[in-house]
Amino acid sequence: MRAGVRTLILAESDLQVVAEASNGIEAVELTGKFRPDVVLMDVSLPELSGGDATKQILADVPGTRVLVLSAHEEPAFARLLLGAGASGYVLKRSACDELVGAVRAVAAGGTYVDPNLAAALAPRGERKRGPTRGILAVSLSEREAEVIRLIARGHTSKEMAESLGISPRTLETYKARAMSKLELRTRADLIRYAMRSGWLRDV
Repeated sequence: MRAGVRTLILAESDLQVVAEASNGIEAVELTGKFRPDVVLMDVSLPELSGGDATKQILADVPGTRVLVLSAHEEPAFARLLLGAGASGYVLKRSACDELVGAVRAVAAGGTYVDPNLAAALAPRGERKRGPTRGILAVSLSEREAEVIRLIARGHTSKEMAESLGISPRTLETYKARAMSKLELRTRADLIRYAMRSGWLRDV
């Protein structure tokens, strides 16, 4: 994915890639070193999550803008990252068509939201239909939301811990907190919640 993004960026005469990071901590460090105009940030990163890395980058290098490039298509994830200070959110499946324009828009000081999410992220009064109850309504952290989503999709604790780069004990802590906040008691409750939130539509 990084190779594809690099190719897209370098094909534009007015854009360049100054550094690449393999985890959240490295992203923060390299941003401080190179001070780029725009950082392309993934959501699910080892060592430090995309949301936490975004917050740290904006605190350390306030002149840098963060554009999220994510596979998470749920509006709640976009709200989490935009709430962390990101200036834009692009879906990976739309990258070929949307990424370059999004980079330019964010670099110019604007905000960019993938067209596939724009309607869902519009203010409530502008929506044609009332919103469904999403994870932001109960203020889940980014990690809590990721854990609940993966559980709903049938991943094992070992798979989730390895994917998120956390210990099994930490995983259980996130799970317990999220279940408590959502007032869910059983796996069946979690699956029903996931269905209402649209997390299982592409499984």
